[in-house]
Amino acid sequence: MSDSIDQLNERLLRFARERDWEQFHSPKNLAMALAGEAGELLEHFQWLTEEQSENLSADRKDEVAMELADLLIYLVRLSQRLEIDLLDAAWRKIAINEKRYPAEKVKGDARRAEEYP
Repeated sequence: MSDSIDQLNERLLRFARERDWEQFHSPKNLAMALAGEAGELLEHFQWLTEEQSENLSADRKDEVAMELADLLIYLVRLSQRLEIDLLDAAWRKIAINEKRYPAEKVKGDARRAEEYP
């Protein structure tokens, strides 16, 4: 993990330990919290048009930023509890997607990988 993610992880771990909350931060609980926060993020975009979703008010954008922060916090905590290098996993997944979705084959077409001829 990069220094910035390591630093975030250390601060989150300290935060949880100071409050004796690590006991509640099982992988299952963190995954469930992550799903809940993803739902809260979706609520900010529900019923908006594509254009509206790209032009959020400053207040709405800040609310979205806080939901994204919650998601990042839970992702970092979950990866720490499972001893997963989150950045390494992301780089590996990007490499997989580059093979599954070669630009020359999928450009401008958003189907799932198995739907391409």
